[in-house]
Amino acid sequence: MSHLFSTFKLRDVVFKNRVFVSPMCQYSSDDGMPTDWHLVHLGSRAVGGAGLVMVEATAVNPIGRISPDDSGLWSAEHAAAFARITKFIGENNSVPGVQLAHAGRKASTDAPWHGGHPLPPEHPDAWQPIAPSPIPFDTGYPTPREMTRADIDQIVGDFVASTRLAVDAGFRVVELHMAHGYLLHEFLSPLSNQRRDDYGGSFENRIRLPLRIAQEVRRAWPKEFPLFARLSVTDWAEGGWDLPQSIRLSSALKEVGVDLIDCSSGALVPNVKIPVGPGYQVPFAAAIRKEAEIATGAVGLITDPHQADEVIADGQADVVLLARALLRDPYWPLRAAKALGEKPAWPPQYARA
Repeated sequence: MSHLFSTFKLRDVVFKNRVFVSPMCQYSSDDGMPTDWHLVHLGSRAVGGAGLVMVEATAVNPIGRISPDDSGLWSAEHAAAFARITKFIGENNSVPGVQLAHAGRKASTDAPWHGGHPLPPEHPDAWQPIAPSPIPFDTGYPTPREMTRADIDQIVGDFVASTRLAVDAGFRVVELHMAHGYLLHEFLSPLSNQRRDDYGGSFENRIRLPLRIAQEVRRAWPKEFPLFARLSVTDWAEGGWDLPQSIRLSSALKEVGVDLIDCSSGALVPNVKIPVGPGYQVPFAAAIRKEAEIATGAVGLITDPHQADEVIADGQADVVLLARALLRDPYWPLRAAKALGEKPAWPPQYARA
């Protein structure tokens, strides 16, 4: 039997295989509400055989969205709209998950196919982003408002409230987005966090908010369901967040009840050189898995079934999370199963073909 298609259990949740759908922004929501696009997009990946289908970065409040078209989970109405999607995913033998997020200083931008640029202040859908420090992401981006202690407390409460709504919506995995230059990553890195209070400066202070959120979310999230955290393991920039700090943070997250670290990298600062290539981020997952003794997910140009299987077989990660490969082919897991000598479990509606 292939390693990729062995079952995997975290807490009381059993995943039928180790091919997970990575959260991928669709910029197709209406006031944060999922639409028919999400039902078809996410449902297709469940039908396609993935063990976990993760909803895109889903904002815990309106100003936490990357764009006005982003997914959100801040009301009972949002939870009800997601419920039919989670039901369909579950009915197709996949586990529904959601990534909870706040975009921080990278918020209030246009959708990528409209250029992805920051919305001008006079735009009717624009808002002022917030961040740990008043440092713009890049030239042309607005200066974010530095968060007050009240803002920090409010963000913790928003993550907890969204977690409770995720239960109502039928999700069985929550992932906390601490990567890609968004708010929690901004607190972690000294390149974006220049606060002088107890949320900035030392490593212990910079991890304080992400760790606090993880601890409070874990208390609100059912004990039988797993909690993930996605990290940018390195900023790829001198003086920034890096692998040794990520290992230390992963150990701390494990202590407060996080079950898996989803290991990505970058996107905190622009114009950095990243050695992109097949599996280029897998060593991060391997290092954290070994040093922090926590389950990890590997991401980054994993496209071939044998390549993915080797990641699991070699003990570099416990699961692989695919994005672009699954955009190109929603049925990648079923085709991969065949390539690895397994019997693909095509849905009966398609099996005759």
